[in-house]
Amino acid sequence: MNFRRVMLGLAAGLSVLALDQASKWWVLHPLDLPARGQIVVLPVLNFTMVWNRGVTFGLLNGFGAWASPALIVAALVIVAALAAWLTRAESAVVAAALGAIAGGAVGNIIDRLRFGAVVDFIHAHIGRVSWYVFNLADAAIVCGVAALLLDGLGRRRAG
Repeated sequence: MNFRRVMLGLAAGLSVLALDQASKWWVLHPLDLPARGQIVVLPVLNFTMVWNRGVTFGLLNGFGAWASPALIVAALVIVAALAAWLTRAESAVVAAALGAIAGGAVGNIIDRLRFGAVVDFIHAHIGRVSWYVFNLADAAIVCGVAALLLDGLGRRRAG
């Protein structure tokens, strides 16, 4: 176990978690996005209030009351596996990516426990081409997975 890599992963995870929860608090309270529905920020970016009861990109929405507890348990198992992997992280990139993924997962777990759904509000679009509404936790998870994939591909080519 490399102590510095573990600390880097923990710092990344705690940073993602803090930024995610702070952004959701801001959207829900000072901005009051639930009452406003949508705010145009830029021609390609809106803040749009969505309560996501499913998983990433709204998958499993509408699967009933069992979905949220099942998703919480699944996310906790994944976070535990990421923590175990973090103790064996091969590089700083891997450690930071694992921390970002875990921090994002914990941020969404907190939402499910508090609200029964995840607070999503970032809506990127160009004309009629629109991406799913997401949050900072989702962005951290996607970026963390992308970093792991790129790191793995780089190692494969170098080896």
